[in-house]
Amino acid sequence: MEWHMFSRGQFFLGALAQLIAGMLDYKKGNVFGATAFCAYGLFWFAMAISWLINMGALGAKLQENVDTRQMGIAFVGYLILTLFLTIGAIKTNKVLFFIFVFIDVLFLGLSVSTLTAEGMIKTAFHNVTAYAELAIALLSFYGSGANVLNNHFDRALLPIGKPFEVFSNR
Repeated sequence: MEWHMFSRGQFFLGALAQLIAGMLDYKKGNVFGATAFCAYGLFWFAMAISWLINMGALGAKLQENVDTRQMGIAFVGYLILTLFLTIGAIKTNKVLFFIFVFIDVLFLGLSVSTLTAEGMIKTAFHNVTAYAELAIALLSFYGSGANVLNNHFDRALLPIGKPFEVFSNR
């Protein structure tokens, strides 16, 4: 078991932050933000537990009974949730909308690469997943920076794009 690769608490830090953000959005009445943050926070808790099981940290018996296809089914479920959230993100801003588009690509890639046997398809979708994760990270850093700076300076220092008007009432 290679615990030296991970600092204490690193597994759960992102999950906890997202769960707290979801609770704060819920308190403000933001159902969209609460749903997204809580769902993805719980997703990262589940991933951390899954990684711990795979590493044998929770016992050899659990490690011996791992079936990665079960994660593939969870990825399909999160793909379905994310598709709905992507539709909701149309009414937020363009940066957040495209973050959700890449999360869709991420969960599609994770689903296919987890549920398929070794080979070209698995490798291709694994690579697509890696690029989607990179795009999500870059857009998320930009979006969070824009949120902090735009609120701090009380103007659009970093533009995030107006919502699409697909579902406007006009």
